[in-house]
Amino acid sequence: MSTWIGDAFTSDVGWDHLETLVDIGNRMAGSDGERRAAEATREALAAVGARDVRLDPFDVQGWTRGSSAVEAGETTQDSIALPRSPSTTVTGELVDLGYGLPTDFEDADLEGCVVMVASNVPDHYDRFVHRREKYYYAVEAGAAGFVFRNHVEGCLPPTGSVGTEASPIGEIPAVGVSKEVGARLGRRFTGEPVTVRVDATIHDATSQNVHADIGPDTDEAVLLTSHVDAHDIAEGAGDNGAGTAVVVEVARALAAREDELDTRVHCVVYGAEEVGLVGSGHDADARDHGTVKAIVNNDGVGRGRTLRLYTHGFETLETATTTVAERFDHPITTVPQLGPHSDHWPYVQWGVPGIHVMSETGDEGRGWGHTFADTLDKLEPRTVREQSILLTELVVELAADSTTISPRDPTSIAAQLEAEDLAEGMRIIGDWPY
Repeated sequence: MSTWIGDAFTSDVGWDHLETLVDIGNRMAGSDGERRAAEATREALAAVGARDVRLDPFDVQGWTRGSSAVEAGETTQDSIALPRSPSTTVTGELVDLGYGLPTDFEDADLEGCVVMVASNVPDHYDRFVHRREKYYYAVEAGAAGFVFRNHVEGCLPPTGSVGTEASPIGEIPAVGVSKEVGARLGRRFTGEPVTVRVDATIHDATSQNVHADIGPDTDEAVLLTSHVDAHDIAEGAGDNGAGTAVVVEVARALAAREDELDTRVHCVVYGAEEVGLVGSGHDADARDHGTVKAIVNNDGVGRGRTLRLYTHGFETLETATTTVAERFDHPITTVPQLGPHSDHWPYVQWGVPGIHVMSETGDEGRGWGHTFADTLDKLEPRTVREQSILLTELVVELAADSTTISPRDPTSIAAQLEAEDLAEGMRIIGDWPY
């Protein structure tokens, strides 16, 4: 065991690939930068010893940023458009709904208004309310425009897409503003007319998934995944360059341990995650779910030194994680709840065993993610190396013949979503599949 660990702990392969990704620049879904990042990832996986490395292109709704503005009184406040916002201008009375919880929308008269909500939820609230959920509550209430206010200080307007699978372009213009701008708008202009303007180019585009195999040529496979796209306003280092760097680093370690694998490991680095899980949805629709032993999806790794794994109620996945943590005497947090907001979900929603790999940051919400501050300086090579070692061992554990992982009935997934108060939000954003 010690030889491969030493190699992994001194390897620069993953970190070098992370630097390659962030230096590309704009990796927005469907962009030339996303394509170049996918091609670089294909070459990196081939270089570490993976086989049958290839790209799988698919169509995606393209959206290219122009300018945006929030005009209030005689002022123009800094903002950025939310991807897949329609390109249009509206004016309406500003209503500050605070956190924008479902109950906040119930009694508010929002017809024709511009609604402003925060990017977080209060400490007492029992679940995270996603940006798209808040957006579609506003749409349903008849709002004319949507302003998404960051809760993180530092003059950082947040981004994040709107739209649904059925209607990729949202229904009302949407912008992100910083915590500071949001506070100013709420203090000075609540109840006053404000104008939200979004200029964007909406067009056809192509994205692509990267595929590669390691280990025996079995029909069944453990999927090792991440996404390579990122929002166009920053380097996308934590979200999700680090996840793709870890996939490359783990693939390098697995290729050196190929004779220990009882099951094929299939690497998939998805495109177009940030605009509605399009790449993973494309793959899940084409893949025989019965051939997937488990998914290990890396989206949020590297931002903190302790791994945090959502195991989605699959007891065997939690047991395997605990086994690895004890074997290495290294902490790993496991969370049995469901998490429907990354590339594992198009499979897990149908009962396919899946883990969402993140890390403990101590931050509320996304922290630096989805802002200008998602840059390489927030990350450390040692964290990428340490987490790659743990995840390599976890993948080997899941691929072992001695590890039997039973799928879940989709009805039990649906029931758990209801019990965890996630179902209502999924219905309003068009993500309820049952």
